Amino acid sequence: MKRGALRRRARDISVMLVVLVCATVVIWTWDKTPTSAFLPPESHYLKLQSEEKVERLPTALNTETKDSYSLATPSVNKEGSKEDSPDNKDTEEEEGKQVEEATVSDMNQGKTPTIGEKKVEQVEHEVIASEPKYRKTPTIEEIKLEKVKHEVAIGEGEARKTTHIKETNSDPESNILATDEERTDGSTSTARIKNQACNYAKGKWVVDNHRPLYSGSQCKQWLASMWACRLMQRTDFAFESLRWQPKDCAMEEFEGSKFLRRMKNKTLAFVGDSLGRQQFQSMMCMITGGKERLDVLDVGPEFGFITPEGGARPGGWAYRFPETNTTVLYHWSSTLCDIEPLNITDPATEHAMHLDRPPAFLRQYLHKINVLVMNTGHHWNRGKLNGNRWVMHVNGVPNTNKKLAALGNAKNFTIHSTVSWVNSQLPLHPGLKAFYRSLSPRHFVGGEWNTGGSCNNTTPMSIGKEVLQEESSDYSAGRAVKGTGVKLLDITALSHIRDEGHISRFSISAAPGVQDCLHWCLPGVPDTWNEILSAMI
Repeated sequence: MKRGALRRRARDISVMLVVLVCATVVIWTWDKTPTSAFLPPESHYLKLQSEEKVERLPTALNTETKDSYSLATPSVNKEGSKEDSPDNKDTEEEEGKQVEEATVSDMNQGKTPTIGEKKVEQVEHEVIASEPKYRKTPTIEEIKLEKVKHEVAIGEGEARKTTHIKETNSDPESNILATDEERTDGSTSTARIKNQACNYAKGKWVVDNHRPLYSGSQCKQWLASMWACRLMQRTDFAFESLRWQPKDCAMEEFEGSKFLRRMKNKTLAFVGDSLGRQQFQSMMCMITGGKERLDVLDVGPEFGFITPEGGARPGGWAYRFPETNTTVLYHWSSTLCDIEPLNITDPATEHAMHLDRPPAFLRQYLHKINVLVMNTGHHWNRGKLNGNRWVMHVNGVPNTNKKLAALGNAKNFTIHSTVSWVNSQLPLHPGLKAFYRSLSPRHFVGGEWNTGGSCNNTTPMSIGKEVLQEESSDYSAGRAVKGTGVKLLDITALSHIRDEGHISRFSISAAPGVQDCLHWCLPGVPDTWNEILSAMI
């Protein structure tokens, strides 16, 4: 009996020892790898950075269909300046509006994305994922899978009326560009890299302490005081310190002397509305660094820019830099179509608005132009047509097509017509580069320009800082240049997320209570339009 009890006690002790050993092994293993032993492999799940912030940016999707022209504006807001404010509300309100969503992210400030990150961003436009450094290079099978996911995401996006579109509106030619590399002292250096088919419209706004490119209080020779926010009552100027950084390529920092050398013996022409005039004045300030240049020649008369008797100003301005024989000019053409008086002897006569005919200025002076930038958009409203007594004409006679008479359709028809005409002239003018600049957004909140609307925000990037969509928010512009030699200068989406950059309530020319949420402070957003233009030339 005693011997049996001892055997049972020995067996119990042995079992306890085995349990203790197993427990020790488990605890030791858990201390070494507490979670990885029980979780799926790293490649099976998506890891997000904890500090990542993803926002959804609403913009307007225009309603143009494949079968007809319709209104195509990237913003549902209306214009708001003394120069461009309509007498009546824009008839853009009569057209259907749809809302598109562009994904915005605050990730990776000052950090170059890894290969893995680029792949993930192609697959998911609505989630920006940061891949861990130790993730393996994707295999061919994984790449194919990601392409399939990308196509599925596009299909789902189109069903939700978002801007996940396959094609990229960009320069198909190869370019030698520069990439900014952060130094330890916070400055940037320029490294030469090759980029193909860069989509400059895709990227993010970053803070750059070397901005602005010129002084808004000193560039008085070229910059109108109505757009120089340094000369107004505005006290915050954080909007001047932002630089646009394309996502998959880089832009070489703009230098006036370098630009002039590249444009030696050439003419750069801006043809369009008051926003085209802002871009022209921005370019003049950028080239000169905002400094006074007494040697720059006024050559306006060579292009017919003479103030008519009783007129307030000429139809444009043209200046020539003698050291490189470079000419920069601007011609006022708010609708990009030919407008002529029906009775030249009657000051109150109606004017024929030839929707199918390019401006007379282009027909007369295109042979002198080497780089052409066109734009239109904000003057297509009933207030402007009625106030200016413009009557739509097609084929030389008043238009009788009710569908074409809708302002959105008329505008799109004109854009397509003018772009097609310019495209037909390219073979006749070797070396001519033509650009159509997409529509710049307006940022009215709480009403329109004449109903209490405002754009009082002064915090940069408060509604986002990154653009990831592949195609322009200005779908009409993208469609007009597709298949032509005219390139799209796509500035719509990147300007949309800069609502704090408008002149706002600080305008010195608007009526009391009216805010300018159409035009931009200079220095400011239009400088980026010119930086992108310079990179594409």
